[in-house]
Amino acid sequence: MSGDTFTNALTLVGIVVAVWLLSRLFRPRRRPPSRPPTPAADGSTPRIGAHTAVELPLPGRGGVQLAYAPSRNGRPDAGEVVWAWVPFQEDPTRGKDRPLLIIAHNDAQTVLAMKLTSRSHDRQRDYLGIGSGAWDAQARPSWIDIDQVYRVHRSGIRREAGALPRETFDRVAQVLTSRYGWMPVAPNDPQK
Repeated sequence: MSGDTFTNALTLVGIVVAVWLLSRLFRPRRRPPSRPPTPAADGSTPRIGAHTAVELPLPGRGGVQLAYAPSRNGRPDAGEVVWAWVPFQEDPTRGKDRPLLIIAHNDAQTVLAMKLTSRSHDRQRDYLGIGSGAWDAQARPSWIDIDQVYRVHRSGIRREAGALPRETFDRVAQVLTSRYGWMPVAPNDPQK
C-alpha cells in the first residue's frame, strides 16, 4: 500500500467515525417508558407530594387541642385510626402505607396524627399500648408512637379503619397532656 493510499484510507476512516459520532450526538433521545415505583426490599415505595404525611416538630404547651370526635362520615376525625402513606425518617423519599391515630384537627385541610405499630414496644417510654382494633386485620395489639406527630392532608388519607374506644383515647390524651401540656377539649366544648 502506498503512502497516499494509506493516508486516504485513514482520512476516510476518520470521516466515518466523525459522522457516526455526530449522528449519535444529535439524534433525538427516546425516554424509557414510565413504570410504577418499584417497592424496596422492605416494602417501601417512593412518594413525595402535597398529600404526603409530614413529620412536624412536637408542638409546645397548649399547641394541640385533643378532642374525641369519631364519625364514620368519610372525613378524618380525632379518635379515628386511618391509613395513609408515611415517609421513613432516614429517607423521606421512601415510606409505607400505615395506620395513624388522628389526635386533632390542624386546619381545614389537615389533621394531626401519630403512627401506630404492631411491633411490640412494651415498657418503652415513647410508645403507649392501645390494644387491638379494626385497623389491624390480624387483630394484633398496637402501640402508638407518642414521640412523633404528623400533619396529614385529608386527601392523603386512604381510608378510615376504625375508632379507638373513648376510654383508650382518653388515656392517650392524658399521657399527651402530661408529657407535652396539650389541651384536652371536653365533648361539649364550643372550641371543638
